[in-house]
Amino acid sequence: MRWLLWAALLSLPALAQTFQVASGEARYRVREQLVGVGLTDAVGTTKAVRGEVRLQGGRVSGEFVVDLRELRSDQARRDNYLRQNTLETGRFPTATFRPKEVRGLPNPLPQSGKAAIQVVGDLTIRDVTEEVVWEGEAEFKGDEVRVFLKTEFPFEKFKLVQPRVPILLSVENRIRLEVELLLKRQ
Repeated sequence: MRWLLWAALLSLPALAQTFQVASGEARYRVREQLVGVGLTDAVGTTKAVRGEVRLQGGRVSGEFVVDLRELRSDQARRDNYLRQNTLETGRFPTATFRPKEVRGLPNPLPQSGKAAIQVVGDLTIRDVTEEVVWEGEAEFKGDEVRVFLKTEFPFEKFKLVQPRVPILLSVENRIRLEVELLLKRQ
């Protein structure tokens, strides 16, 4: 009789868990060489991140959106150039990520602890969508999950043109993206 109860419980679809972005920050890093300065990392950040993720029975869905018009670095001229030329934020104001798979995520989710994870999904920048793999860590604390993820790719993956301006000697053909999110269970 007991085995019938277990069989019935195992046949039920797993309960969906939805987590929403309570706060977050997205960053880009690009190695550049400036006249008179040398090699340095150009870093732009924004806290204009929103979205949610839904976990159910080993499947993941959801959407995260970053407002690219809000990216800021230590140089206003760099920011304006990126918005107008590289990202064209007048036409494409946001970048969107839709997760398809999370590797390394414990099931069921723990109440505390950390896990190394990979998140696979579709990233859209401007009008180009490509699959990317983010690597990082999830930290669990009750109904909250802190997520730290990184990915990188060459400019041409998203048909982006490397910046070329007179004070810039070179820009590495590698864009590194980082996100830190605080997700709260809904």
